Amino acid sequence: QVQLVESGGGLVQPGGSLRLSCAASGINVDDYSILWYRQAPGEQRESVATITFNGLIKYLDSVKGRFTISRDSPKNTVFLQMNSLKPEDTAVYYCNAYKAFGGGDYWGQGTQVTVSS
Repeated sequence: QVQLVESGGGLVQPGGSLRLSCAASGINVDDYSILWYRQAPGEQRESVATITFNGLIKYLDSVKGRFTISRDSPKNTVFLQMNSLKPEDTAVYYCNAYKAFGGGDYWGQGTQVTVSS
């Protein structure tokens, strides 16, 4: 059974930092593209950061230079380091593991990030 478990969310002041974790079981994160999505109330879900199975990384323009996605293979975990947080970063953040051609599409339960003074 595949599980993705996000953690690390919380309440932080503007300018602060959080590190989200996506711990995987039942799959090897090295074999999947791992994406962090977020969804704010009343908004569509958007892709924030991606690390592909072969190590390519891309970011949503609004988080470039502030967020960093990384993969810890021994821990089978993907991280999202978020610095210089802004109120508009407030959302539920989800981890997604995806492999093309029917290889799998798995989601975590989400973790709330609230940026507020």
